[in-house]
Amino acid sequence: MAKRLIPSLNRVLVEKIVPPSKTSAGILLPEKISKLNSGKVVAVGPGTRDRNGNLIPVAFKEGDNVLLPEYGGTQVKLHDDKEYHLFRDEDILGTLHD
Repeated sequence: MAKRLIPSLNRVLVEKIVPPSKTSAGILLPEKISKLNSGKVVAVGPGTRDRNGNLIPVAFKEGDNVLLPEYGGTQVKLHDDKEYHLFRDEDILGTLHD
């Protein structure tokens, strides 16, 4: 049975994008290129509440490509042995667009 993690409050579950370390022709790429801190949003929480009880929704949605801080987040391993990271909404630096 497959399990799905739904983050609580204003947390975002992100799968980090690992860029290739070499090209299809076998040329090794420099280490700088492989250190891009980006990821794909897998799941988002419902948001948090302000002092009046109004819901403040999360700024990201599933499928967004986001820029992540170099450090931070909580590492999570799910049933499929993939590594995911949980970040708070305000810790994510922004959305990446082509």
